[in-house]
Amino acid sequence: MKPPRLSRRPGAQRGAAAIEFALVSALFITLLIGLMEFARILFYWNTASEAARLGARVAVVCDLGASAVETKMISLMPQLATANIQVAYTPTGCDSSSCALVTVSYTGLTVNTFIPFVPISVTLPPFTTTLPRESLSSATGGNVCS
Repeated sequence: MKPPRLSRRPGAQRGAAAIEFALVSALFITLLIGLMEFARILFYWNTASEAARLGARVAVVCDLGASAVETKMISLMPQLATANIQVAYTPTGCDSSSCALVTVSYTGLTVNTFIPFVPISVTLPPFTTTLPRESLSSATGGNVCS
């Protein structure tokens, strides 16, 4: 017994594999690009949090003002702007010999994706680091402070 024919014309299925490959590969490449963009955004998020930690560490070890801390953070992550960075000393109005805590934070940092035809701007969540003051006018400088 002969198997039944699905198509009346011979060769009606020619090119079906190419169409299936095009559909599946388009989905796969879209997923791949999305995963790469997600990883890039996570990289920026991690770098921004490390910049806040670096800024807090520099503020507690060195006797530097807020502008020097902001400069150090921007050197690690150029996407940060001074408007995004806040440096606060506790208690308010203290000088380098009487401060107990230093709080460094950033807010409003946005990352633009590279996805073609779909420009997405992602705002990273704010990050805050608070450390106790260590140097109290005794830092010599060194590599961290310069």
